[in-house]
Amino acid sequence: MSPTIGVLALQGDVREHARALEECGADAVPVRRASELAAVDGLVIPGGESTTIDKLLRAFDLFEPVQQRLRDGLPAYGSCAGMILLADRVLGGIEGQRTLGGLDITVRRNAFGRQVDSFETDLVIDGVEDSAADPLHAVFIRAPWVEEVGEQATVVGRVESGPAAGRIVAVRQGPLLATSFHPEVTGDTRVHRLFVQIVRDSL
Repeated sequence: MSPTIGVLALQGDVREHARALEECGADAVPVRRASELAAVDGLVIPGGESTTIDKLLRAFDLFEPVQQRLRDGLPAYGSCAGMILLADRVLGGIEGQRTLGGLDITVRRNAFGRQVDSFETDLVIDGVEDSAADPLHAVFIRAPWVEEVGEQATVVGRVESGPAAGRIVAVRQGPLLATSFHPEVTGDTRVHRLFVQIVRDSL
């Protein structure tokens, strides 16, 4: 059975995430309304601008429905801004910014710098197929990093070299997964494959 996974379609790489999910055997659907949210088995929150997505969630009357489904155990994967929105705590946010929460982590917005400071590196991600032997090529674009991980969350990936060596860039907590980077832009579907399996395991 193919799980139905929604991609929050308010901003960001919606089509790219949907394409990766389809390649991994899921039925990918855009989510802009509460009725569409109610029909999915999992949810991807793409990158973009976290404060803008927060405002759009409220404008589309989606903030509380998404938050409630997360509290009820809906599997979710957040990339870049999606990581910020899934975090319980944010550093460097603007006044009034809210997050959906669910991940017991503190993230720092734009931690790696501005757009010009975007970079790429290879990562080993726990749970990602063969990443120890065949590291995952990760693209960071105005990315956050995880400043602090609480007792409930688990670190599954860190930057291994360069000025940001040691920084936490991938975490998991039960059915919630988040990365600082954008796997949807590289053509490597292994992160999406991991998330599709998380969704399948929850059914």
